Amino acid sequence: SLSISEGMSLRSLGVELHCRCIQTESKPIGRHIAKVELIPANSHCEDTEIIATLKKTGQEVCLDPEAPWVKKV
Repeated sequence: SLSISEGMSLRSLGVELHCRCIQTESKPIGRHIAKVELIPANSHCEDTEIIATLKKTGQEVCLDPEAPWVKKV
């Protein structure tokens, strides 16, 4: 069984309780992407999420999985 001490976040334990993406980017930003993470649909989120990390800032951006350019990534 998993016990959680007060003040510890579930996210820091690698437990996701909901979708990470609230908004998605559909404009082509391919040349700015350092890496891409694909998170399949699961019991906490019914959507497949594609999260790109930007080269310059390290910022994570959710990509629109239906955008034609994203399907090529």
